Amino acid sequence: MAGPLSHIRVLDLSRVLAAPWAGQNLADLGAEVIKVERPLKGDDSRAFGPPWLKDAAGKDTGESAYFACANRGKKSITVNLAVPLGQRIVRELAEKCDVLLENYKPGDLARYGLGYDDLKKSNPGLVYCSVTGFGHTGPYRDRPGYDFMIQGMGGLMSVTGERDDQPGGGPQKAGIPIADIMTGMYASIAVCAALAHRAESGVGQHLDLALLDSQVAVLANQGANYLATGVSPRRLGNAHPNIVPYQTFKTADGDVILACGNDNLFRKFCEVAQCQPLATDARFASNGKRVENRVELTAILDGVFRARTTRDWTEALEAAGVPNGPINTLEQVFREPQAIARGLRIEIPHPLAGKVALTRSPMRFSETPLEHNTPPPLLGQHTDEILRELLGRSEADIARLRADGAV
Repeated sequence: MAGPLSHIRVLDLSRVLAAPWAGQNLADLGAEVIKVERPLKGDDSRAFGPPWLKDAAGKDTGESAYFACANRGKKSITVNLAVPLGQRIVRELAEKCDVLLENYKPGDLARYGLGYDDLKKSNPGLVYCSVTGFGHTGPYRDRPGYDFMIQGMGGLMSVTGERDDQPGGGPQKAGIPIADIMTGMYASIAVCAALAHRAESGVGQHLDLALLDSQVAVLANQGANYLATGVSPRRLGNAHPNIVPYQTFKTADGDVILACGNDNLFRKFCEVAQCQPLATDARFASNGKRVENRVELTAILDGVFRARTTRDWTEALEAAGVPNGPINTLEQVFREPQAIARGLRIEIPHPLAGKVALTRSPMRFSETPLEHNTPPPLLGQHTDEILRELLGRSEADIARLRADGAV
């Protein structure tokens, strides 16, 4: 058995990133994931390039790296949901699946007879997961939602970026679509929990995941800081709102991250930096005092760090057991000995690119190890296979479906 969900089949009606990320997680866990796409165009993210995957000759394949990041391990079938024959195909597929993922606006699929209340009639065990910008309730339910706007509305950009009084200060979005990704992660957890409930009860359910909800949930300590005080946290650049020193510092030739998560680590750092008096200074002796006197301490440490190179600092701090690290480019990330040892870069055979390099799932299982053998699919690559083997359609039937514009 490859993966703990190898007994599960998922129908993925979603596109772009949040819900497809959940589908990829389930595929990584061993589930059979059938991705339903529009004929001719497919998932919107297929056009999100460049960059494109390259073939053996170095030429663009037309397959976007963006699509590849969220769709490995899936099969692709093209279906036209706008026509009754296409809707019938999806209904038949849903009857044979354990999970359905979708990210249409609330009510859109119900217009085609493909809403949860429609499909549970023939498959009461179906776990139907809806991912939208704002959820299926509330005054914003009908609004479209995109990661960038949700990072702003959900408060993340208010606590991300340099202070307004610093060069380049102002709100910043994260460097990755974090609202989409975290919504996909929460959706994956919710699906697994609903499957566990179904194993006991035999009953499926509707899951309502929203980008805004997920973004607010992952505000974590910043959200708790506000709820505890009624004061909105301010941007601190690379500094931490609750721990000091826990930030980047300029060195003689670059940057280094220092993460003194407790008082003992701060004392160790002071020994390495040969500034032991700071550890006993009443202004800095405890984390609470260091937070209160952040500006004074940071000004002192700025001068300390500039006296040595990044390599000098990382080697000395590592030897003393003080958490630290460089700021790597992605090229440097994949060259890190630890990243190589853990196999974070994987290569999977690809029908056009020859092979595609992707990042490995971080989930490791001792009894049901994950396998990464299936590349992101070409558009409609498995249409005939799924219609024939899963739905029992003949070659003549498939030809008629194509002629009628259903697939």
